[in-house]
Amino acid sequence: MLRHKGTQILLLMMCIISLCATTLGTFLSMYAAMLVFVSSVLLIGCFFVFTRRRYREIENLSNYLRQISAGDYSLDVRDNQEGELSILKNNIYKVTSMLSEQSSLLQQDKSQLTDAISDISHQLKTPLTSMMVMADLLSDDHLRADKRKEFIHNLRIQLERLEWLVSSLLKLSKIDAGTVQFKKDHIVVGMLVQIALEPVLIPMDIKEQTVNINGEDTVSLIGDLNWTAEAIINILKNCIEHTQEGGEISISFSENTLFTEIIIADNGKGISKEDLPYIFKRFYKGKNSNTDSVGIGLAIAHSIISTQNGDIDVQSEKGKGTRFRIKFYKQVI
Repeated sequence: MLRHKGTQILLLMMCIISLCATTLGTFLSMYAAMLVFVSSVLLIGCFFVFTRRRYREIENLSNYLRQISAGDYSLDVRDNQEGELSILKNNIYKVTSMLSEQSSLLQQDKSQLTDAISDISHQLKTPLTSMMVMADLLSDDHLRADKRKEFIHNLRIQLERLEWLVSSLLKLSKIDAGTVQFKKDHIVVGMLVQIALEPVLIPMDIKEQTVNINGEDTVSLIGDLNWTAEAIINILKNCIEHTQEGGEISISFSENTLFTEIIIADNGKGISKEDLPYIFKRFYKGKNSNTDSVGIGLAIAHSIISTQNGDIDVQSEKGKGTRFRIKFYKQVI
């Protein structure tokens, strides 16, 4: 306490004032001098007591901050009394609570990152193992020509799958990291649907599926055309995959004062109730998924839509098809 320069100066001034007052008191009487001297000693003593108490509280705050820096956020220093120290304590507690929440979020991010790395490793392991086996088989000089052709074809399929998987993972990582700059263009939904349909027309034609589009030409939304088309494509791929040959996929869209709505539905085999809560979780594969399915397309669609102030939900009944309902809100609500 006495090492503080301000305290030293204040104590010196109080002593000088007390000495001067006592000296002046002697000119009046010895009783006056003694009264001034005793009063000065009491005042200086009170100064010492309250200053020491104040420094003890500051020392407690310093210890509290050291514990916070060590990662202990369990202490509570809130003070309901008046005064600048009480205000400081309450503000420190607010910062501590915020740091505790951030620490908890960081732990969750670390856990999610660990799980994601584990899932990615598992997803990459399967095609890589298959490719290594086929590469070993292709090195056999006595391999028949038809088998060699078959292995090369399978190897190309695995390479395409690996390329798609890595590309999808990069897209997800960019969205999660917030590095994607989504444009805010005026998009005509009819044009968006046509762009999204182009890459899936061949798979639909192979399965002899039909598509019905219903919506007015004036319906529009604000968003990024390319990324939104990516989301719609992934949803359409899911519908095509889970719809039987000769099935039907319908796309309808409308607009009101609050949001623009796009509904994509199929009459396929549907999704079981057990799988519905998890279909937008990355790497999740439902009971009806194909063996080649990775479980990342709907996760990408969900991330793209939600990042653009949108919302997506799904309704499905086993054996009666699935209905995806997408809403792009006109303002944050």
